[in-house]
Formats: sequence, structure tokens, C-alpha cells
Amino acid sequence: MPNDLLGTDETPVIIPTGDEKTLALLSHVLTFVFPFLAPLIIYLVKKDESSFVAYHAKESLNFQITLFILGCIFFVLVFVIIGIFLLWIEGIAATVLIIVATIRAAEGKLYRYPFCIRLIK
Repeated sequence: MPNDLLGTDETPVIIPTGDEKTLALLSHVLTFVFPFLAPLIIYLVKKDESSFVAYHAKESLNFQITLFILGCIFFVLVFVIIGIFLLWIEGIAATVLIIVATIRAAEGKLYRYPFCIRLIK
């Protein structure tokens, strides 16, 4: 489990089914359209049925919360000009990391976003 800028992944103890992989994948990719709502709904509906889906939905939701907090800070920094640059970097980094998380979920691996505040345990 190497720790790098694209996050870490590991193989779960119980191999997830195809449906579990699909829901885990959706908890990441749907954040492009519904940033908080998609992983929250998936988590609330499936948390008791699948630990794999719950893990990915929590991870995705925590990442979206982290992005929101950073976005608010960077928006304030727009008035100092550097915020514009930081917002662009945040958007590009978020897009890349969400794509990586989606791929890892499709592979059936447990993915952890780097630099993520984990408020929901």
C-alpha cells in the first residue's frame, strides 16, 4: 500500500460483488453532478448492507466536505489574486482524484483520498 499523491488503495478482505462495485463507483463519479448528495444518499441507503459501499461513500463524502472547506478558503483568497490560481488547482486535482477513486472502486479496491479531512468515521 504505497502512500503517494494519488492516494492509497488496498484489497478488501471480502471480495465485493458487481453491484457493490457499481454503487461504490457511483458514489465517486456522481459527485461531478451532485457533490454532497450522491455519496450521502448512497451511504444512508447501503451502510448496513455493504461495508464496501459504505466505505467508498464515506470516503467520497469526506472528500467533498474537504473540497468545500478548501473552496471557501480559496474563494476568500480571490481578493488577494492567488485564490484564482488555487481554485483552478483544486478543481484539476479534484477531477483527477475522483477519476482515480472511481477506477479503484471499479477494480474492487478500498481507496483513500490523499489530503482528506475524515469527519465522517
